[in-house]
Amino acid sequence: MNVILYSTHCPMCNVLEQKLKSVPIEFTEENDIDVMVKKGFMSAPILEVDGKCMNFAEAVKWVNDQEVNK
Repeated sequence: MNVILYSTHCPMCNVLEQKLKSVPIEFTEENDIDVMVKKGFMSAPILEVDGKCMNFAEAVKWVNDQEVNK
């Protein structure tokens, strides 16, 4: 599974990062705003899992589902 957290280290980004670490889910973090803009992201955080991009609410639900399935 390829998981990328696009983050600006805003409060929501930090919450999502901590949730990922607590499960734990291996992920890479991308902080380059130019990369995010080129991908069409207008806000952060965005979580990309195997090519599927999720906003904060979708990402939190996905992480919670991973925790339940362990």
